[in-house]
Amino acid sequence: MRKIFLVGSLGLLFLSCSKKENTSVDTTSSESSSASKPSVKSDLSGAQIIETLDCTGCHTVNERMIGPSYQEIADKYSEKDIELLASKIIDGGSGVWGNVPMQPHSQVSKEEAKKMVEYILTLKKTK
Repeated sequence: MRKIFLVGSLGLLFLSCSKKENTSVDTTSSESSSASKPSVKSDLSGAQIIETLDCTGCHTVNERMIGPSYQEIADKYSEKDIELLASKIIDGGSGVWGNVPMQPHSQVSKEEAKKMVEYILTLKKTK
């Protein structure tokens, strides 16, 4: 019974950490090539970009789920960590918040990832 639960939980994790099917994609770039990757529309805010992706499958604003809450992230990091956190969104990561790795989101541009991080950091509690 434990093995079935574990396998089912891992399957759910992988399904919830993939890109949503209804993501808006900007394919109108003048630099279209087979090497370029589609990107979420850059005119969206950080919060809107988060909503277009699968982030809510593992994160919420105030409560820890599979991953840390945005509030926990905001409280742990500062604006000097924007580059680091943007890279973790794109490349994935593990070990900071537990054993469950965050899946890479390679479809997200560096600019979009920074917007996402900037939004998350606005949730920092004032002490």
